[in-house]
Amino acid sequence: MFQRLLVANRGEVAVRIARAARDLGIAPIGVASEADLAASWTKAFDEVVCIGPPPPSESYLRMERIVQAALQTHASAIHPGWGFLAENARFARLVRQHGIAFVGPSAGAIELMGAKSPAKRAMKAAGLPVIPGSDRTLANADAAAACAKEIGYPVLLKADAGGGGRGMRRCAHEKELREAFAAASAEAEKAFGDGALYLERYFTGGRHVEVQVLCDAHGHGVHLFERECSVQRKHQKLLEESPSPVLSAAERGALGERALAAALAVGYENAGTLEFLRAPDGKLYFMEMNTRLQVEHPVTEATTGVDIARAQIEIAAGQPLALRQADMRAHGHAIECRINAEDPNQGFRPSPGLVRAFAIPSDRGPGSIRIDTHLAAGDRVPPHYDSLLAKVIAHAPTREQAIETMQRALSAAKIEGVATTIPLHLAVLADEGFRRGEYDTSTIPGFAVPAGAQT
Repeated sequence: MFQRLLVANRGEVAVRIARAARDLGIAPIGVASEADLAASWTKAFDEVVCIGPPPPSESYLRMERIVQAALQTHASAIHPGWGFLAENARFARLVRQHGIAFVGPSAGAIELMGAKSPAKRAMKAAGLPVIPGSDRTLANADAAAACAKEIGYPVLLKADAGGGGRGMRRCAHEKELREAFAAASAEAEKAFGDGALYLERYFTGGRHVEVQVLCDAHGHGVHLFERECSVQRKHQKLLEESPSPVLSAAERGALGERALAAALAVGYENAGTLEFLRAPDGKLYFMEMNTRLQVEHPVTEATTGVDIARAQIEIAAGQPLALRQADMRAHGHAIECRINAEDPNQGFRPSPGLVRAFAIPSDRGPGSIRIDTHLAAGDRVPPHYDSLLAKVIAHAPTREQAIETMQRALSAAKIEGVATTIPLHLAVLADEGFRRGEYDTSTIPGFAVPAGAQT
């Protein structure tokens, strides 16, 4: 096992990985920008190396500085977390070239799954159905129009090199498609350094369901069932739950088995998530694979009892996965709410600043509450990074009890100094459609979108 592990990230995910490292008897090493050096989350580490000025391009995205930090602190492994360099094949390759273990899949797997068109072809060959669309990236708007005519409108233009809604446009007809093509390509180029686009059929009323897998270096793997992630804004997840309210036990088992078989077929190693679109008719189509730890992984940890971050480190150290599919069970229901420093009533305007008070109770309701955060009262939320303040995870024997537990915890939360998305989550949890499990990706249940803002 590793002696020292460097976490190439910041904030909540950095604290989460540091905790997993300590559980394994590994000393966690941190990195921080100048804006983060005084933050309370840095105290989770035995040692912290400053890697540059506040902008991510000068700090958390500077891979050579991160590798140098690992070398000078004698760290034998690097965990990238999520975001920043987590799905950067060049970074994974650079880390391993310097004799440091990368806690994640191979650079080849990251490359294969990072570009959406090759990923879809690979998963189709592995037996998964894919959303009807272009087989390859589109040369121009004419090619997009020809493909759309074949599969039918509405369609979705998507960036081949990334996700998160950037470079994505929904088009209802050819004129709209042609007008959107250049703008989507430019946005993709700016976000990912690659303006290539592909096209998929857009399903109105679709749901986002994903399967968590763990695969070791010895050809063995397990799936940890599914998460429902359909409460979204601009294709960014807001709330996740497990199990999905719309899958039967038979559908759940079949989906997990097919997802795991596909991951093993492409030689995948470490933690990964296969994302599916559930069409209104119930058919499930592969969309993409995230080759990293997911923000929403605690939902799965709550229902299965498996420490995914710990398993990642053990797999990277060459240990065989001790888990067996026959032993996997999901218990109860879990819901995660992402609490961000944003004002939902002002078009989700970011709200950086000094956090004067920060308290979320963990003893409310019939279930249990887990709080993953990096903040304490007196910390500042800097304007340079993602606005995530905390993840609140409720777990209970039933979905109704999990909802009640979450409502009680969020209603009693006290966060002062910055606006938060807690009112949004309370509106979702109170919505009758959400409580019945009847929702999809097209709207935020129970929340009236302010004029001028888009979901």
